[in-house]
Amino acid sequence: MSDDLFLMNSLLDFYGSLLTDKQQEICTYYYREDMSLQEIAEEMNISRSAVHDTVRRCRDELMNYEKKLGMAKGFETRRKLYAEIKSSTPDPVIHDLVDRCLNSETEGGQNE
Repeated sequence: MSDDLFLMNSLLDFYGSLLTDKQQEICTYYYREDMSLQEIAEEMNISRSAVHDTVRRCRDELMNYEKKLGMAKGFETRRKLYAEIKSSTPDPVIHDLVDRCLNSETEGGQNE
């Protein structure tokens, strides 16, 4: 997966719900299902140009959200720190706590 595609999928994970339903659908087709602009246009019965404009607009919006909020960058930083902590000790209690921290972030803060 290219760095750009990885970034866009990450931004969709964090900010996708801030897009309209139609924008989310188009971005899912484009970034996650790897459909072409023409395939999406045919699937949604809209013009290829409309798909292109929507993808570009969504990319700009998602990048702007990340610039302002930094959630994806912060998560990636914490994920690397969790891995570093785990590799620094063989203690299973620490490993469990680190795994619980990471899981709480990927599950929207829901930790049991």
